[in-house]
Amino acid sequence: MFIGHYALGLAAKRIVPRTSLGTLFLAPTLADLLWPVFLLLGWERVSFTPNPDPFLNLTFDSYPISHSLLALVGWGLLVGLLYSWRTQSAKGALVVGLLVVSHWVLDWVVHRPDMPLWPGGPLVGLGMWNSERGTVAVEGIMFAAGAAMYFQATKARDRVGTYAVWTLLALLAVSYVASLFSGPPPTIQAIGFGGITFGWLFVVWAWWGDKHRDVVRR
Repeated sequence: MFIGHYALGLAAKRIVPRTSLGTLFLAPTLADLLWPVFLLLGWERVSFTPNPDPFLNLTFDSYPISHSLLALVGWGLLVGLLYSWRTQSAKGALVVGLLVVSHWVLDWVVHRPDMPLWPGGPLVGLGMWNSERGTVAVEGIMFAAGAAMYFQATKARDRVGTYAVWTLLALLAVSYVASLFSGPPPTIQAIGFGGITFGWLFVVWAWWGDKHRDVVRR
């Protein structure tokens, strides 16, 4: 799951319109922001598995700290508490915390049984990645719906608010399509540094574009 995680962040803007899109992008992708760091540190492991299905080119050997259900509940509680302390918004904190945990739920749907319930615990996964077309269709619909909900909840204050968000969405879409044809990165280091760079780029870009948009009053 890639753009599906961002889709939830976009959609959540309707629920917590005062929360920055940067935060709403960070929360559901936190697992994928932590994972490349842990990968480079050697705390988690992945291996290359040549496969004609682009979603199955990597085998996730071990990622209990970033991707187990128990760990993500813990990360969600931590992020939610930090958000509540900073903003004094209980609703915002709840949504942000749930978005962190949502990463496991979406990955459980698409992954083969490699998603740990807790470190060292059972591995589960429904395996939607076995259907390339099905995965692309589901993520594409989610992304389009999330974007529509975001634009219903906000309006551009200036040209930056228009073009920054549209170019961000275009970059996410292009990155997703490119990943279907480019194959896996050549090395573990490339996965790690690429994940850190692009993951945080999308978060910062979302914060910047959203800062130039206003909440639509209802």
